[in-house]
Amino acid sequence: MRIDELFASAASQGTTPVSFEMFPPKGELTLERAREVGRRFAELSPSFVSVTYSAGGSTNNAATTQIASMLTRELGITSCAHQTCISLHREDLPAKIAELRAAGIENVLALRGDVPADAPTGPGCADYRYAMDIIPALVEAGFCVGAAAYPEGHIECDDLDRSIAHLKLKQDCGASFLVTQLFFDNELFYRFRERAARAGITAPITAGIMPFMGKQQISRMVFMCGASLPSPVIKLLARYEDDAESLRAAGIEYACRQLEDLATHGVDGLHVYTMNRADVASAAMSALRRDPADR
Repeated sequence: MRIDELFASAASQGTTPVSFEMFPPKGELTLERAREVGRRFAELSPSFVSVTYSAGGSTNNAATTQIASMLTRELGITSCAHQTCISLHREDLPAKIAELRAAGIENVLALRGDVPADAPTGPGCADYRYAMDIIPALVEAGFCVGAAAYPEGHIECDDLDRSIAHLKLKQDCGASFLVTQLFFDNELFYRFRERAARAGITAPITAGIMPFMGKQQISRMVFMCGASLPSPVIKLLARYEDDAESLRAAGIEYACRQLEDLATHGVDGLHVYTMNRADVASAAMSALRRDPADR
């Protein structure tokens, strides 16, 4: 199913799509292991599952397509294959499109991707600089194309209005749904949503939430993504500094409370960065399925 149609159907029915993310990091997630994770996900009936691409765009390129195809063809889950552009050569894009089509992929999340540390810089060093550079070709090829949104602005841009203007360009190029980077403060998302609407962004925005599972992980996320840490998160990190298991449980519970609050505020969709953990996905769905009066 096309994700734009999924969002349109949910809006007409007054429901909120809930999606998960899987990742095959550097080939460590085998197709069989991905199948096991996918089966667990299928039991939870997510609206769709997105499958990430490697940072440099080369180490798990085939795995992304294979896993997304398996999720849909074998398990009946609507899937979305990530496609980065930073290391993609212009002459290779038609072959990539053909590969996705042959695998039965209908939905693609277009991303720039992380710039490799040894990548050359300067004019002419990259065929594609931004995700919006590949969106028109993907749309023309018949895919439903999504793009990334940054509630606190892109880490390489210190002007939120500029980040939102860039997001509008992605929509203008053909992106029909948007998935946000993780955030830990829902108020930041609500303010971002208002500014995006004022800028003319009408594509549904699904809010991305990742539970923090440990101090090292959350430090990495803060530096990689520029996500700010609100006081409640800092207090939890301090309280469970020497208790890894309790910190993990607190991180999942905090994420579940975020999801519940977002659902209450009528967001277009919810996206759970599961880290391939079915228990995280299950906790999220259980929280969202609770009676609001019991939350």
